[in-house]
Amino acid sequence: MTPDATILVTGAGGGLGSAIAAHVSCHLPRSIYHAIYTVRDTSRPHEALRAALLSPHGSQSQHEVLSLDLARLSSVRALAASVNRRVASGEIPPIRALVLNAGLLEFEKQTWAADADGGFDMTFASNYLGHWLLTLLLLQSMDRDCGRIVVIGSSAHDPAIPMIARHYPYEVLKTFIHGSADPLAKGTWSSNKEDPTYHSGFRRYGAAKMCLAMMVGELQQRLAADPALSRITTIGVDPGTMSTGIVRHSNWFVRVVVHGVIIATLARLIAIIWSSPNGALRTPEKSASDVMDAALAARWQKGGFYLDGSELSDMSEEAKDPDKRALVWQDSSRYADLKQGDTMLVNWN
Repeated sequence: MTPDATILVTGAGGGLGSAIAAHVSCHLPRSIYHAIYTVRDTSRPHEALRAALLSPHGSQSQHEVLSLDLARLSSVRALAASVNRRVASGEIPPIRALVLNAGLLEFEKQTWAADADGGFDMTFASNYLGHWLLTLLLLQSMDRDCGRIVVIGSSAHDPAIPMIARHYPYEVLKTFIHGSADPLAKGTWSSNKEDPTYHSGFRRYGAAKMCLAMMVGELQQRLAADPALSRITTIGVDPGTMSTGIVRHSNWFVRVVVHGVIIATLARLIAIIWSSPNGALRTPEKSASDVMDAALAARWQKGGFYLDGSELSDMSEEAKDPDKRALVWQDSSRYADLKQGDTMLVNWN
């Protein structure tokens, strides 16, 4: 049977991404959904994703794995153009859920995208800007009746949270936007040069996630006012703290002991003891279920929500600031060199 909807997930090679793939394969009707999973490098084995797709449940699912480097805007444009062509021709169905999952946390180092791709801070480009551009380009391929854009958030975006506050020791660091997003985009804000500890990398990650949180509200507002796209909605989901590859650039102790053993073990124990855990520590499987519920459940169709797992939550005060949201949107349009005709969104600039 030909599927009637597409699900597109970025960062499918990671822990949460592969758990989402497993959830789609095992729990969603194969006759309805065609899945597109993107990874930065398709030549790598991506064993967790392969296992999710080759399981007894997933072996019959309709899916494909495509290459997407979110830090290279040319790669984003190429993937979007290909998907748009295929949807327009009827080769694949419209996108029912676009899940912006890919993430990068550099910790004690800092890198930049190539000059040809703007020379942006890698954390900013990979977490936020590439996703922003991908979404704007793919709007023409979204299901016009019930399409949904799911933004994977993080508590790192909110310095007011007690467990996060230790990474922001000075008051000036607790506000990300000071008149322009340029310091975030170019990596001069909380740079590794100024602070070579892992805290600077965590803060840059938090700032990028704050921009994504802003995108939830700003895009929702623009979609709601669009005559052709008003039924497409956005929603943010904080998946909690999980043991995943997001810490692959951290030191051995954090990577192996803290995340690989302590967090992974505690999250599994919590899942066994409490059948529906929504605490700070979660398994990738629990978070994948929450993400797909946010992507497909009718109760979230109004859009503009920000969830903590399966529960309605709230984003930071700065992320809700309408003036700063509009400013970051305008800066993003400039960074991505978005032009008339690139996106279906009427109010795109």
